[in-house]
Amino acid sequence: MQTLPDLLKPGLDIVFVGINPGLRSAENGHYFAHPRNRFWPAVNAAGVFNPPLSPETGHLAPGQGIGFTDVVKRPSASASAIRPVEFVAGAPVLKAKLLAAAPRAVCFNGMTAYQQYMRHAEGVTDKFEFGRQTQPIGSGVAFVVPSPSPANAAFSLEDLTSWYRQLAQLRVELCGPGRSGPANGAS
Repeated sequence: MQTLPDLLKPGLDIVFVGINPGLRSAENGHYFAHPRNRFWPAVNAAGVFNPPLSPETGHLAPGQGIGFTDVVKRPSASASAIRPVEFVAGAPVLKAKLLAAAPRAVCFNGMTAYQQYMRHAEGVTDKFEFGRQTQPIGSGVAFVVPSPSPANAAFSLEDLTSWYRQLAQLRVELCGPGRSGPANGAS
């Protein structure tokens, strides 16, 4: 089964974690490749990448200190197709990857991704809010943003951009000026 490769290396500033790859992303070999997915427009508007990237240039993200992975690596048409047993198996594998890469921040794209990770990798079943989390992942700060999937109509592009802007500010806080988009994260 074709899936997306992890874009991870030690010492990244941020690792983005999705639930699982979408079919189009897996077919094209690019993270967030569906044209209606709002990830790239939102993170670029928030100044997370400098210069801005796209699905086709996302493989350059590690050069900007940013990586990508998923809780479950099996592609599907919808995250709702992921079976509970896949989260049980995938979360501990993700934890090992994150501990090895030791990013300064881990940004979960969607509350489901974070809740499933916490339940099956950390044994925590609390109720969580979006934003910065109190429990670190290794030495990294956990941060949760709403899913940028087009299926998540509860949040507008502007809402998503605001959450990613907070992530860009967290990056500056953790890594120092010059580590985020234009004018050190300002927009």
